[in-house]
Amino acid sequence: MPEPIPQSSTTPSAAPTAISNARTPRDYRHDAATHLYTQNRNRIFVGKMPPMLYAVGVLQVDINGRGAVTGLHWMRAPSHAPEVVAEIERTVRQAAPYPVPQRMGRVTYTDTWLWDQSGRFQLDTLTEGQL
Repeated sequence: MPEPIPQSSTTPSAAPTAISNARTPRDYRHDAATHLYTQNRNRIFVGKMPPMLYAVGVLQVDINGRGAVTGLHWMRAPSHAPEVVAEIERTVRQAAPYPVPQRMGRVTYTDTWLWDQSGRFQLDTLTEGQL
């Protein structure tokens, strides 16, 4: 049984604080991952992830021209861990506004969530690897 999921202590900002000059969704993914890490510092798994993860999920996120989340689409949901699915969705929405995708106007990016039993996570974009 996994430990309880640590709750984020951040509150959403009223206005975007960053601009993304990414030209592609793949480039924007790095800006979004960095933003999520900044918003959830106390929830990031530090170091290499263990060999057996509690959950892995692949999520597409739609961001509009103001940095707001307009849609979430699971490409691979960790169906054995519905509490993780709900927590990832809450975390993504709560981190808005995201960096404004200035060059693209709006963007849909994809990232993989690597979830430890402790409730801490890494994103594949910024992962430190796995043991």
